Amino acid sequence: MSVASGWDIVPPTVLREGPFGVGMVQSWVEVDETVDLADLIRTDLPALRRIAVFDAVVNNADRKGGHLLPTPDGRIYGCDHGLTFHVENKLRTVLWGWRGEPFTDEEVDMLVQLCDKLGPGGSLRADLEPHLAAREINRTWHRTRKLLERGIFPQPSRDWPAIPWPPF
Repeated sequence: MSVASGWDIVPPTVLREGPFGVGMVQSWVEVDETVDLADLIRTDLPALRRIAVFDAVVNNADRKGGHLLPTPDGRIYGCDHGLTFHVENKLRTVLWGWRGEPFTDEEVDMLVQLCDKLGPGGSLRADLEPHLAAREINRTWHRTRKLLERGIFPQPSRDWPAIPWPPF
């Protein structure tokens, strides 16, 4: 999903056979430890906006500050996506700073591309089918279409806490 977005938000990740079966291996990212994550999440950086859009698409239920990896070159990666792709809307994040704001042209373009790739016969759908249930893929496609239709960042739900605990 990260590669398909064109934004490469998630560090390179591959499937590997291990002592307990198949699992994922993610590249180690050297982080800039001088960055205060509490300050970072309150900034209006385009990289954080992209992560917020990505999280809305994958329905990330656990975007904590500590799951953001700022690098010395100024890039920001997102990691720990274990609570994603649920069929029920469960978006929980520390990145609510753009709630209700319109998507930029770049964000709309990315959502259009993902919609096309996730739709019936789409290349991303085919890539995801071995790893996700059909209903998870369908809900992801539906969520992406709804985001495009609304044209704005989602609002926090009133049905559960909008920020994961602990937030960092």
